[in-house]
Amino acid sequence: QMQLVESGGGLVEAGGSLRLSCAASGRLFRLVAMGWYRQAPAQQRESVAVITSGGSTSYADSVKGRFTISRDNAKNTVYLQMNSLKPEDTAVYYCRIVIQGSDYWGQGTQVTVSS
Repeated sequence: QMQLVESGGGLVEAGGSLRLSCAASGRLFRLVAMGWYRQAPAQQRESVAVITSGGSTSYADSVKGRFTISRDNAKNTVYLQMNSLKPEDTAVYYCRIVIQGSDYWGQGTQVTVSS
């Protein structure tokens, strides 16, 4: 069973930056996509950014131009660079890795942006 370990969350002032990391415990054979999702209190979980096995990326409209998703294949790690953070970015952020036939989620990391 693959484990995903997230890190990098925390408290930051509006306008600041954070970098989230998600390391997978196993090799990513038959990778479909890797992504970051977030869930704010009393709201549904939403997709923030996705990177496919081919390297294509997509972003939620609310984060375009501020967030960047990337991955390091050698480290089995996906990153989310978050710049120009806003209070409305406050949420628990989850990474997700989709492999053919399997779907894995991290435990979540809290990001809090103060105004």
